[in-house]
Amino acid sequence: MPLPIKIDLLELILKGIIIGIIASAPMGPVGILCIQRTLKKGRWYGFVTGIGAALSDIIYALITGLGMSFIMDLITNPTNKFWLQISGSVVLMLFGIYCWKSNPASRIHQSSQNKGSYSHNGFTAFLLTFSNPLILLLFMASFAQFNFVIPNHPLEMSIGYIGIFSGALMWWFGLTWLVDKIRAKFEINGISILNKIIGAIVVIFSLIILVGTVFNLYSIHY
Repeated sequence: MPLPIKIDLLELILKGIIIGIIASAPMGPVGILCIQRTLKKGRWYGFVTGIGAALSDIIYALITGLGMSFIMDLITNPTNKFWLQISGSVVLMLFGIYCWKSNPASRIHQSSQNKGSYSHNGFTAFLLTFSNPLILLLFMASFAQFNFVIPNHPLEMSIGYIGIFSGALMWWFGLTWLVDKIRAKFEINGISILNKIIGAIVVIFSLIILVGTVFNLYSIHY
């Protein structure tokens, strides 16, 4: 196969991984639950909690991609595409600011002391994540910012969605590994600090994409 196709696929996978991490990283209810279970039940209980959340996220990602595929004529218009990328960057930047200012530690509730099965822990995390359809807005912003949706290419899009799921799993695997390693020193304030770091990274990343998009438009016209 020609080399450009391989490069496009690698780029799509990378975009998917980044989107998966962005969707998973903020410390919402499921993130707090994952940390609590890691500390109280063990790392793998925390990780299957993350798997449940990732399965819910990929369903919402598929819904978002399907919805956007119906308006591809509108999206692929160069002017509309530019404003969609700008809007996506702004929404993600506002989301990062929200992460920075929020205090997820204040929403902590005592989790059950009963370990339960891995499947039970994963399923309850799935339901908790699926009960928050606002994640659709985050996926819409991410898809617009990264120009993720490719019309009439189901195989390539499937690979992109695998990237999203892989990125989510990478995040939950890394988070539970870190929390497990520092469990003796981990404090509740650590959740808020982690959320501020995530928020700052999202804001900086969004600003870079925003400036890059504007600069590319300026270069084309001038």
